[in-house]
Amino acid sequence: MKLVFRSLMLLLSGTLVAQAQISSFKHVIVIVQENRTPDNLFQGLCHPPFGTSESCSTTPNSTQYNIQTSNWLDKHSPTGVTQPLPVLLGNTYDLNHSHGAFDLQCDANPSSGACRMDGAGDVSCTGTCPSQPQFRWVQNRSGGRRGILDPYLTLATQYGWANYMFQTNQGPSFPAHQFIFGGTSAPTAADDHMGIFASENMKGVPHANNRAGCIAEAATRVELVHSNPNPPPRGVEDSEIYPCFDHQTIPDILPAPLSWRYYTPSAGSIWTAPNAIFHICQSTGPGGTCQGREWLNHVDLRPADVLADIRSCHLRSLSWVIPGGQNSDHAGDPNNIGGPDWVAAIVNAVGNTPSCPNGEVYWRDTAIIITWDDWGGWYDHESPTIRPLRQGDYQYGFRVPLIVVSAYTPVAYISNLRHDFGSILRFIEHNFGIPEGQLTFADHRATTDLTDFFDLGQPPRPFQRVSAAKDANYFLNDKTVPTDPDDD
Repeated sequence: MKLVFRSLMLLLSGTLVAQAQISSFKHVIVIVQENRTPDNLFQGLCHPPFGTSESCSTTPNSTQYNIQTSNWLDKHSPTGVTQPLPVLLGNTYDLNHSHGAFDLQCDANPSSGACRMDGAGDVSCTGTCPSQPQFRWVQNRSGGRRGILDPYLTLATQYGWANYMFQTNQGPSFPAHQFIFGGTSAPTAADDHMGIFASENMKGVPHANNRAGCIAEAATRVELVHSNPNPPPRGVEDSEIYPCFDHQTIPDILPAPLSWRYYTPSAGSIWTAPNAIFHICQSTGPGGTCQGREWLNHVDLRPADVLADIRSCHLRSLSWVIPGGQNSDHAGDPNNIGGPDWVAAIVNAVGNTPSCPNGEVYWRDTAIIITWDDWGGWYDHESPTIRPLRQGDYQYGFRVPLIVVSAYTPVAYISNLRHDFGSILRFIEHNFGIPEGQLTFADHRATTDLTDFFDLGQPPRPFQRVSAAKDANYFLNDKTVPTDPDDD
């Protein structure tokens, strides 16, 4: 009888373990925050209660975070280095993060072309600028028990962190979001393969009317970068076009019946990547509106709706989540401090949603990828790899943070592989059974696919709520009209 009972228990145990294992995720959420580097935003990984000085190293092993806490390179300093100073998350100035600012901060070696990473002091500043505004790290705690960055630091230390995540482009938000959505900021596939990319944000009309994409005003232009035959600097901005492009994006290659949604605060902003893709937007004309079926069915102009969709068990297969301004981490506005709680609210919504009517539990089959769209002009010590040939004139840009969250991500996992936005797209392709690199853009050029962050053969980890001052109820009931993530 004991043998029968034991056999039965082993059978049941094996069944439970088998049920816990998955071959792929049913849902992927890509959360895109604004304008930070690891050295600027994640110094808390090197200090209690989330870490110690030994937790960080500029030559990290597999259990150390690649954060530099002192001696930041500065070619204008008599000693060649500067000691960084603290700054609030909601500060009062903004740094230039154009393609030109990349060139200045990179300070390429004329012989090798590699970034010397000592030119941050040449990046311009607007607003109420302190001394050495580029050489600052976000202060987490100032006398209180809870730090404003605690949600981010909790996620980084309890799930997966990338030591070497680089934005694919050498410039600001508009091209960055194009790469995150469709693998390129080129106007066409042929342009991408020739190394011709939209390199900046919009220009040509007053900021109040400065909408992007296929609904931009007729006079709006975006600069194109072409290969420079005699670098450095790499890339020459010598032409401009109306910012309406057409090429395949990730939604175009999702197999049926997979669904997608792009949550964003406004239709015409530079962060709303689908508005620049003609066959998705199907604009009524310059200064008009997007009217395409794909647009109307898949673009949601209220970011908090992602929380409602999770609660109501209507989460799509693939979601991009763009925050409103107060939750974006963008510098230059003292009110932009909701980002850590906003991200925690999404993670907590996934982790705490009970079984859906069909029996699905989101925590067991959802991967959450959290990244920042560009470096924002802040210092970072890690030099990007510059791609060979034509793409190298605009790829890669500086480091940005990357956190990966799932029930199958080991605690405090640190990846020392070199990732970029193309790695996110390769993961999406891999997860949904699409050949990796099918777009033939950044997804094809990337060498990693984020699969090192997951062990799908293990039972799912129990979810533990991420402590945050504001929860999903706050964001769902917030009646403030969402603003764009930035004022660029």
